Amino acid sequence: MAQVLEFKLPDLGEGLTEAEIVRWLVAVGDVVAIDQPVVEVETAKAMVEVPCPYGGVVTARFGEEGTELPVGAPLLTVAVGASADAGAGTAVPATAPAADAAEAADAAVSSEYSGNVLVGYGTAGPAARRRRIRPQTPAVAHPTPHATAGPTPAAPPAPAPAAPAVPAAPTASAPADTAAGPVPVISPLVRKLARDRGLDLREVRGSGPEGLILRADVERALTARETPAAPVAQAAPAVAAPAVAAAPGAERIPLRGLRGAVADKLSRSRTEIPDATCWVDADATELMAARAAMNAAGGPKISLLALLARICVHALGRFPELNSTVDTAAREIVRLPQVHLGFAAQTPRGLVVPVVRDAGTRTAESLTEEFARLTETARQGTLTPADLTGGTFTLNNYGVFGVDGSTPIVNHPEAAMLGVGRIIPKPWVHQGELAVRQVVQLSLTFDHRVCDGGTAGGFLRYVADCVEQPAVLLRTV
Repeated sequence: MAQVLEFKLPDLGEGLTEAEIVRWLVAVGDVVAIDQPVVEVETAKAMVEVPCPYGGVVTARFGEEGTELPVGAPLLTVAVGASADAGAGTAVPATAPAADAAEAADAAVSSEYSGNVLVGYGTAGPAARRRRIRPQTPAVAHPTPHATAGPTPAAPPAPAPAAPAVPAAPTASAPADTAAGPVPVISPLVRKLARDRGLDLREVRGSGPEGLILRADVERALTARETPAAPVAQAAPAVAAPAVAAAPGAERIPLRGLRGAVADKLSRSRTEIPDATCWVDADATELMAARAAMNAAGGPKISLLALLARICVHALGRFPELNSTVDTAAREIVRLPQVHLGFAAQTPRGLVVPVVRDAGTRTAESLTEEFARLTETARQGTLTPADLTGGTFTLNNYGVFGVDGSTPIVNHPEAAMLGVGRIIPKPWVHQGELAVRQVVQLSLTFDHRVCDGGTAGGFLRYVADCVEQPAVLLRTV
């Protein structure tokens, strides 16, 4: 007889707590192999294919395409093969309690289980079996392996050896009232938050699938409990105000997934970082001529973005204050030893910022290849969380949209972002005479906590000098 196992949405890493189902890769009744991708989900970081750690037949799926699920919510159930059950049957005596039989069955199907992992993150060994809550019946536990007290296994005091397992249970299901059933909470962080604040989770109504209690539900309940009654009554009219925007024909777009992540990060940047912006026009004629000469010499083509990246890296070497972050808890500026260069890339899913690792050690050819690879991966929606995190400075070439200038928002928790506008012919005074030159506007937004205007201006002026006279870089190579 096959055993039905439930596969839950695994921890996606990078602090992600939820994901949206984009596309199911299997249907009910399909046979899946161990670690076969079963669903494609979209997180705030990237599109990810989630593999199932069980091998067997899909018996149920939870959530339609477009549904957002929290980490730990059920994804699907799988019936594992009968061979595993047969092995379990020979290992469990007929008189064994149901809980022990289930544990033995779990051990028997370990060959059909690889651990809740993601593609590219490695495969873990079989996960340790979770402690089960013993049913409160006269036969409670296997006396020989589990009992540490009590002379006779069949004696009424026998439940005492299983007592240590009961206090640990509230951290997983908190069954304060067995008649009411288990509290629908999965995240231990949510339980800890409620426990630390003295909130009874049975009084909280969950907004997740099947009444699952989320962190937002707990925070909402805590706010309602701690807010005086009068302010709540006064705040009621303000809640109704957004109804004005719900005019006939208005469209509401949920701020979730990538769009929600961008909104949260930009809002956090504006809230935490006292930013300032300076800009300068530069004559890019010599830079464009140098790029054309490099590409005419043969070999791999060099992109303009790669040359701008090289300039940024050398400028950060002279002004390391801008390759840093602020540790607000310690009230310290942390200067970073390597330059991991992020660059803004527009994709069908929205704006993303892939990161080129160790940009300071790469040649122009290597930078060109890496920019091309990450851009194509971003357009396909297959960037990993590692591709989108760890940046120390961001380069934003918004000139591709036909824009001359902008005031970039710092990519939190970085300290600065360089914006590059379009390069177009403009009147320019060159060597004392009016001429038509290729002109670009450069803008730098920086965290005023890490440096003052003199440092930011020096950085931007050095970048402009390198754009106008690429030979300046030869002094630092």
